[in-house]
Amino acid sequence: MVHRRRFLGTALRGLAGGATALAGLRAARAQPSYTVPLGQLQEAVAQKFPRSVPVQGLVDLAVQAPRLRLLPEANRLGATMAVEVAGPALRRSHAGTFDVEFALRYEAGDRTVRAHQIRLGRLDFPSLKPAVNEMLNAYGPVLAEQSLREVVLHQLRPQDTAVFDGLGLQPGPITVTARGLVVAFVNKPQP
Repeated sequence: MVHRRRFLGTALRGLAGGATALAGLRAARAQPSYTVPLGQLQEAVAQKFPRSVPVQGLVDLAVQAPRLRLLPEANRLGATMAVEVAGPALRRSHAGTFDVEFALRYEAGDRTVRAHQIRLGRLDFPSLKPAVNEMLNAYGPVLAEQSLREVVLHQLRPQDTAVFDGLGLQPGPITVTARGLVVAFVNKPQP
């Protein structure tokens, strides 16, 4: 009797474990995905900087590579960049920071994940007069757009998507998680 109870208990635990594994497989099948870790994103974006952004002949901004941060609660990425401003309107160069947030989109033509819907946090130059800081912040949205517009954060290689392509799937929604970006694969539209 004791052996029978142990056997039934073990069998029930095995069935429960199998059901959990099967549910996990079904969930994975329902929404296959590809994960891009933050470190990989950081490496890719660093290759696109520094960048120079002129402001209507008054000043030039030299924008350094951003430090990226994941914002899963907003499904966005944040970036803080060191910036140097100099030009005819200023007597010397000034160091500061530039903070932005942005969403992500997939570009099928070249298999890239790109920044878009850029929102400026604030440009801050501690050594500049407040009025000059405010003037630069008035141009902030344009500066953010020019410095990060369509920056490629990741490029999927053909081998990254070969299995999905064979199954008739294509990259779809991009979700920001605590571990990085998750690119979901969805059914290709029928012709």
